[in-house]
This record gives sequence, C-alpha cells and structure tokens, in this order.
Amino acid sequence: MRVAVIGAGIIGVTTAFELATDGHEVRVFERRSSVAEETSFANAGVIAPGYVTPWAAPGMPAKVLKNLWSRHAAVRLARPGAPGQIGWLWRWWKACAGPVHLANRSAMHRLASYSQQRLRAVTHDLRLEYEQSTGYLILLRSAADLKLARAGLAMLAELGVNFHLIDAEKARAIEPGLNPEVALKAAIHLPNDEVGNCRQFAHLMRLESQRLGARFSFQCEVTELRPGPHPVVRHAPEGQGAPETEESFDAVVVCAALGARPLLQRLGCPMPLMPVYGYSLTAPLRLVEGHPDFGPRAGVMDERYKVAISRLGQRVRVAGSAEVGGRIDRMTPQAIATLHKVLDDWFPGCAQHGQAQYWKGARPMLPDGPPVLGPSGAEGIWLNLGHGSSGWALSCGSARVVGDLIARRDPGIDLDRLDIGRLRSG
Repeated sequence: MRVAVIGAGIIGVTTAFELATDGHEVRVFERRSSVAEETSFANAGVIAPGYVTPWAAPGMPAKVLKNLWSRHAAVRLARPGAPGQIGWLWRWWKACAGPVHLANRSAMHRLASYSQQRLRAVTHDLRLEYEQSTGYLILLRSAADLKLARAGLAMLAELGVNFHLIDAEKARAIEPGLNPEVALKAAIHLPNDEVGNCRQFAHLMRLESQRLGARFSFQCEVTELRPGPHPVVRHAPEGQGAPETEESFDAVVVCAALGARPLLQRLGCPMPLMPVYGYSLTAPLRLVEGHPDFGPRAGVMDERYKVAISRLGQRVRVAGSAEVGGRIDRMTPQAIATLHKVLDDWFPGCAQHGQAQYWKGARPMLPDGPPVLGPSGAEGIWLNLGHGSSGWALSCGSARVVGDLIARRDPGIDLDRLDIGRLRSG
C-alpha cells in the first residue's frame, strides 16, 4: 500500500518506521525542516509506564484551583476563556470522575507498557545507540507528600508495576548526587523505567525508515485531506508561495498533533485537542574532579512540583509545568524559575547555567487522557493523535498498533478507551 503519514514528530516518525517495516510505500509530510522539531524537541525523556496517567483524575480540579496562584504551581491557567478552552475543560472535568479515570489510566498504562517493550525490541534489534539510562526515582519531600502518594502506590501495585517505596538513605544511595541539605522523607524507585533522548531516537527512526524506502518531505504544509478509497493529500511547500499539489494514497495516517485539528475539522471529525504547554531547560553538566556523581545518574521526579530531572549523556534536562492557554512564543518567568528551583534544590551547582537552552512545547492533550488510535470514521483516514505529555513513552506502541490495524491484524493489546468512539460517546 501507498501510505501517507502527516507529521514527523516522535509519533509520526515511529509510525513511518513501522509502516515501512511492514513493506508499505511510505511518504511523510512535515511542515518543519526536520523530524522532532516541535513537541518532541526537548521533552523530559522519561519512559515510566506506571506514571503515564490521565491529567483528568479525582481531586484534580480542586488541586488546580488551589495552586493556580502559587509561585511554583505545577499547573497554570495562562489565558482564561481562550477559544475552545471552556468546552475542553468541561469534558476534562467530567473525565475526572473515579470510574472514568480508572478506565483511562488502565488503557494508558497498557499502551505504555506495550510501547516500552516495543522500544526495547527495536533498540536491540537495530542496535541503536542514543543517550539513555535506566532507573527512575520519585522524590517525596515530606510526610504530607508521602501521604498523597499512597493512592498512586496502590494503583501501581494493582497494575503490576515493579516499584519499591524506600527511605531517604536508600534513595541517596541510588542517586548519590542528591543534596543532603534538602529534606527527603521517602522515594519511589522504579528500577525498570528509564530516561532516553527522544529527539536522538526520532532521528535514528528517520534513518531506519529511509533505509526501508520511506520518503520524507520537509517544509511541506498539508492543507487538505479528502477521504475515499484512495484518499487525497493536498500540500504545498511551506512559506514559498508555490502552487499546491494533490497526491492520492491507499491510506493516510494523521500524526500532526495540534496541526491535525483544522484538517480533521474539514472532514467533519472534530478532535478536542488543547495545547497544554510544557517547559524545559537543558544545560551541560559541570565536571568536578573527584565527584563523578555530580548531577543525576538517571531520572528523578520531584513529586511536589511535578518537575523531572533527567541525565542525557553529559547534559542535564529539567522539565515540567502544565500551562493551559498562553502562547508558544511567550515564556512564563515563573515556570522557568520553578525549573531552576527544583534543579538547585536537588543538584546544586551541577549545571552550567550560562549555557542553558530553554524550550517551550505544546503538548496535544485530549480532555480525558488517552490518545486516539485507528480509523477516523472518514474513509481511508487513520489517526495516531492526542498523546499529551506522554508521546515519547507511548510512541513505539502506538505506531505498532496503528500499523497492525491498517494491515487488518490483531494488534495484540486491548484497545478499549483508545479509539475515537469514546470521544463521540462522551
């Protein structure tokens, strides 16, 4: 089959790889100049299936309201009343109900676990080398933080996640660089989870896809999709004033994140995607003689501030914040200040701040949490969308699922709560 993939973020490029692996003739359309230029560019890099969870959860609305005006709030409402925001928040609020949350969390964990297995298989089989490290530590500063984490621990146990609740001494043995002057009540250790450089992996996937015959068209804006037995992709070179071109395919897979909204709207398939912005800073680690553990060994998460600190080779990345509304081109100083605070609390002096690079990315979030995989309802148009802040953790599994569905094969995992039907019924 001739298959078009729209978007070359981590979702699009893994989808292209899986389709090319199946022997399809693949063409990828991307409006930027390379792969992983937007949401996949500088994320936290954490792959922790047990912590891939819907933002819509019981008690979450109250937490959001309580922390909206906090200096170091994990969630910020930057532009109340922005177009589409009220309807999205209403659907999000309904998805916070206990039974809905449990079903969505189970679906996301199921997909995340499958995705981690697929990532490891691809990495092993292709002998891929990219910045990665094993182990993830959730830091609980106080007894109150530990109490709040108890419900999550019960869920991890029910899901069969390998974790250990450990005291501060054991946590510092796992991550010797942790600042001994900062209070640490306990930690949750997930030894099977990992940190990896998403952007590096995306570039490797592009090369492997091209080796299998996939073609990538960069700086190419898709302006229209027309469904049918041979769906049509209308596209034009980005910003060059060139005439638009039409091409037909046997199938089209939309992986364009927020860019999918106008394309799908015209098909009568509205997708309730909202940009929830995340921030990161990346800086070289400071090399200190006699201190090989200056900085994190792998990945840690400050549970109070929802900020992750990841080791990427000889660099450290600090990522967090959830900003609803706002603009991609405006950095919120408070969000940046929170990243610096958490890094300086746990690993003071470990980074060369003068060389730090700052990033803000738009996570394409659906109100209830899980992505949408499979048929769109428009003939010949398939979806791989809405992964939110978990695109890296869900990418390989999502791509394999969509590849199997297009080939009319059983994907091997339960797809309940992962198709478009739940959005239409909700």
